[in-house]
Amino acid sequence: NTVGPRQRGRYGMVVPRFVEQAASGKPITVFGDGHQTRSFCDVRDTVVALDAVADKATSDGLVINVGNDREISMNALAALINDRAGGHSVIAHQPYREAYGEDFEDIRRRRPDLARLRSLTGFVHRYTLEQTVDDLLALRRTTEEETPDGHGAVVRSWPQHAA
Repeated sequence: NTVGPRQRGRYGMVVPRFVEQAASGKPITVFGDGHQTRSFCDVRDTVVALDAVADKATSDGLVINVGNDREISMNALAALINDRAGGHSVIAHQPYREAYGEDFEDIRRRRPDLARLRSLTGFVHRYTLEQTVDDLLALRRTTEEETPDGHGAVVRSWPQHAA
């Protein structure tokens, strides 16, 4: 999952939803038992990886996963974001059936195989999940100060520091 500025949690994206809940001091809602895992790639790394693939003529016609292969459970993600936001939220679990209905089935594990990406391009991630979360929290504070209602906020430049 690619994460970065301007994403909205209302579209099912977990990182912006957790960031918003934690930064607001609201309960962080984890669906299911929270043991399901995902991997998150900073949008700045995604762009670099896609550019590296596009520059390789040998990549034509190949299926190449772009992402991050560091897995994190939803419980650990909620705790990480809560901690980075100051630790003022509680983590609340909500059954899938309440959120999505009886027929919903979640994928327990999502983690891309990046072997082909790395062998073709030598790609190495520059941003950790912790850096991405910190940047998202800082960006939220900046835009919140500019427009307290959260509407029409001008998004400042996304930080370009490297790991």
